[in-house]
Amino acid sequence: MSVLPSGEQWTISSGGYAGTVVSVGGGLRGLTYEGREVLLGYDASESAHAGIGQHLFPWPNRITDGKYSFGGVERQLYLTEPARQNAIHGLTRWANWNRVDDGSDPSYVEAGHRLHGQPGYPHQLDLRLTYRLGDDGLEVTAGATNVGAGAAPYGYGTHPYLSVGRKIDECVLEFSASQRLEVSPDRLSPTGLTPVTGTAYDFGTGRVIGELDIDNAFTGGPWTVTLTDPASGARSVLTADTPWLQLYTGSAIGRTALAVEPMTCPPDAFVTGQDLIVLEPGQSHETSFRVSA
Repeated sequence: MSVLPSGEQWTISSGGYAGTVVSVGGGLRGLTYEGREVLLGYDASESAHAGIGQHLFPWPNRITDGKYSFGGVERQLYLTEPARQNAIHGLTRWANWNRVDDGSDPSYVEAGHRLHGQPGYPHQLDLRLTYRLGDDGLEVTAGATNVGAGAAPYGYGTHPYLSVGRKIDECVLEFSASQRLEVSPDRLSPTGLTPVTGTAYDFGTGRVIGELDIDNAFTGGPWTVTLTDPASGARSVLTADTPWLQLYTGSAIGRTALAVEPMTCPPDAFVTGQDLIVLEPGQSHETSFRVSA
């Protein structure tokens, strides 16, 4: 019997919602409401591409050159974005996760993974993901516990794509942010924060996205991001209370959905220490986000 590229498939459903959690990366292979796509998915015969539905432990986004210092020791991570010479999106996107609930609740899945130390990140973390569907949508909770002997730098992000079933150029986006993190054009490395109000990235009052390209982190949460199809009135909404949020207009997928990525810290947090979480031995961290139609 062959193994699917995304591993085991664990379906959840409730109140008109349906989704599939997969064992590869513990990711979400799509979410629908009454048959309409709310989060972009991919076929069971495919592996995740463009980060669709993936979780980013123990750091989100990029670490320039994969180099950082922690506890007075210089570390070098594998360069998993070789074209830009960056370490990107953590260490667990392609790892196998195990289902740890008993499967008795059709609206619930809990998955776990033990991250062992490796070059550039010599720490041990127990990671968990819970998915719970209800009449009001999907709640996803991500947690980590340091089960190693020393302190560990930590951050989390996730990579869902909001969808309303049409190209985002024609959709209305609404969200409020205070600052945008500018990045270099070649390597997408952070160069500094700039105010959002009054700029092309100001969507405090909902408006059509048009041809605007976005691949930036924003500050100013908590977040409510709404994507609306003005023709049908279909809406998809993501809420989160993380201090950072990355938006990506999805050129890699033909701008068919909008990546809305809650993050506990910005790019290069292992280097700068900005909003970096330090987990002492035995200490845990948990954060949640919600998606609804």
